[in-house]
Amino acid sequence: MTGHELIQKAYDAILHNDFESAIEWFEQAIAMEPGNAAFHYRLSITYARSNKLVKALEHASQAIELDPDEEHYRYHLQHLKAKEIVRQAEAYLEKAGDQAWLAISLLKQAIALDSLSSEAFLLLGVAYAEVQEYSQAIAAIRELLKLDPQHEAGIRLLEECRAKWKEYMQS
Repeated sequence: MTGHELIQKAYDAILHNDFESAIEWFEQAIAMEPGNAAFHYRLSITYARSNKLVKALEHASQAIELDPDEEHYRYHLQHLKAKEIVRQAEAYLEKAGDQAWLAISLLKQAIALDSLSSEAFLLLGVAYAEVQEYSQAIAAIRELLKLDPQHEAGIRLLEECRAKWKEYMQS
């Protein structure tokens, strides 16, 4: 079987929502053609969809090493790095104490890498609200709502922050 035939098997598995089998087929294709950047890129996407971010990052990086001029690979890697940073920021927000400022710093980095990350804008709004920087929270949530005007959690958070900001300004 050729690498491309193995890739076709992976796509068939994806069509049947069998991502684990798809990963196995992609890995076999890579074993057959380790220098094929497109195979690494496709496997990275499948790992990301399966919430296996470490492996997704590994193969996205490999794709760029093999074909540094391919923009799609670079954007994909940036998206994955942003996702990883958002997860780190989320962990800081879940901790008690003064971790919100660390989360804010990380979320700004994530947005710089992926300016379409709704999750990063939402968490940035949450983090700013936590440190009572309501105008900054509102700005972050507005950016989220530009990306997704129907984002329910964003709409609720915007209303809450506006109310808290109004209270703050009256006191």
